[in-house]
Amino acid sequence: MASVVKYEIDFAGCVDHHMTFLTARQRATILDAIERHLIHQPLVKTRNRKPLDPNDLAPWELRVGGLRAFYEMSESRPDVVLVLAVGVKVRERLYIAGEEFPL
Repeated sequence: MASVVKYEIDFAGCVDHHMTFLTARQRATILDAIERHLIHQPLVKTRNRKPLDPNDLAPWELRVGGLRAFYEMSESRPDVVLVLAVGVKVRERLYIAGEEFPL
């Protein structure tokens, strides 16, 4: 029987600050989605997960409605998913910590 790899989720220090710009409901939604979607096979493209074109933020994006989590695999620990930022997408604009962020 093949074992399923379970990844550990870690958050960059700035994510706490990003979360303060979300409502309590948005925080709960994005944290639940991170737990459900990134704990197994975080580098497999799905409807809600996709690799991004090279940018200054992160190589991967998790989408949950208008919410976004940006992440990468830890270089020092390959079993750890590092969430680098969370934000809100409104039409074609992304807001992280209340500021528009170009992607």
